[in-house]
Amino acid sequence: MLFTLEDLSKWFPKNQGNINKETAIKEITTDSRKEVKDSLFVPIVGEHFDGHQFAEQAVENGAVALFWNEDRDLPSTLPRDFPVFLVKDTLPSLQKLASLYRDQINPIVVGITGSNGKTTTKDLVTTVLKSKYITHSTKGNYNNHIGLPLTILSMSRDTEVLVLEMGMNNFGEIDLLSQIARPNFAIITNIGESHIEFLGSREGIAKAKMEIINGLQDNGTIIIDGDEELLKSLHQKPKVIKCGFKERNDFKIEDSKVTSKETIFKLSDGATYHIPLLGKHHAKNACYAIALAYCVGINAKQRQQALKFVQHTSMRFELLKGKNEVSIINDAYNASPTSMKAAIKVVKELNGFKDKVLVLGDVLELGEFSKSLHETVAEAIGEPITTVFTFGTMSKVISDKVKKDKGNKIKTAHFDTKEELMEALQPFLNNQSLVLFKASRGLKFESFVNELIN
Repeated sequence: MLFTLEDLSKWFPKNQGNINKETAIKEITTDSRKEVKDSLFVPIVGEHFDGHQFAEQAVENGAVALFWNEDRDLPSTLPRDFPVFLVKDTLPSLQKLASLYRDQINPIVVGITGSNGKTTTKDLVTTVLKSKYITHSTKGNYNNHIGLPLTILSMSRDTEVLVLEMGMNNFGEIDLLSQIARPNFAIITNIGESHIEFLGSREGIAKAKMEIINGLQDNGTIIIDGDEELLKSLHQKPKVIKCGFKERNDFKIEDSKVTSKETIFKLSDGATYHIPLLGKHHAKNACYAIALAYCVGINAKQRQQALKFVQHTSMRFELLKGKNEVSIINDAYNASPTSMKAAIKVVKELNGFKDKVLVLGDVLELGEFSKSLHETVAEAIGEPITTVFTFGTMSKVISDKVKKDKGNKIKTAHFDTKEELMEALQPFLNNQSLVLFKASRGLKFESFVNELIN
């Protein structure tokens, strides 16, 4: 149980129907199609849809109460005694409900944002915290103005730590999420180029990411990428922990190496950590989790043990075996120029392969910077990469520039159809090849991966 109708009636006093004090709400849903017993249905109004139209379906599927915009007529088929909470706007009311529930449960709240690595960091943080605390965290892409409230409202009443990923496209969005969640800890993983189309510059992106501290508790702690110059303005704030490779960091990564199965790194505290993720950038992501764990009383041995068995979200640098034992890196969930270059760097570092093939797609939402930023990806490509295949529209910039700069040293080709690309990959389907797939979410590169592993 999350709460009762009596709780709801105190928080939202304008209501009608039979508000049975003992009726329990076990789940919050915005999807009328889902069968959810004992749920509160919150109809969301979007640009192309209105959830109010589907209230009857929600009731049929188990809703025992509704939020309802007070300027709308209720369905004539709805029983007169059905519990309805009348609000000015269901979306802000959902956000208010999440904030009230967060206060009632009062867990330690961790907010995580950043251009790249926030989901991996969320997975690492969650894994470490679970070694000592009852921990609830964001699932999938529930990290926006609707998903974050639903994440809060899905935590059990015995939750001790709540880990919330915070995503954004524009200014003001992280501010809203931070005000809803009011974190005790705020983590900013890095500043890349994601959403630069809307934010204008990396400086603009940094400003938007730093909105996470707007809702921070008075005694809250900020954990940041200490190597990032655009976050330097935070260095002098109280209770700031810096993580990274440079000397100025509080948690300094002193040594790191990547094998075919894991990344191993040593911190300035003398402890050595093993994580089943590939790439030195993941050492920094793990460093945020270690710094946080230190703050909440999880000792070095617990941290080391937990990180060995981290469960990370799929399609984020997954090393898989495909047809004829070809090694495939499925990094198809999303991409930015920074994360694409980081993935390429890891491919370069992995040993034991005759052919190293990059299959790269468009990085979206770069606006007027698209061509120049795709070119920066090409500049990161060199030996021992043997082949670069691109698919999409702007990604052709990458293969064209590699061909121009590297000549015949690296095989390049651009494809307009999936069939042509899959045909070109056939000679590389053997145990001597490593193939990376990476592009923005909109290109759905996992469809290529699925064909090669099934």
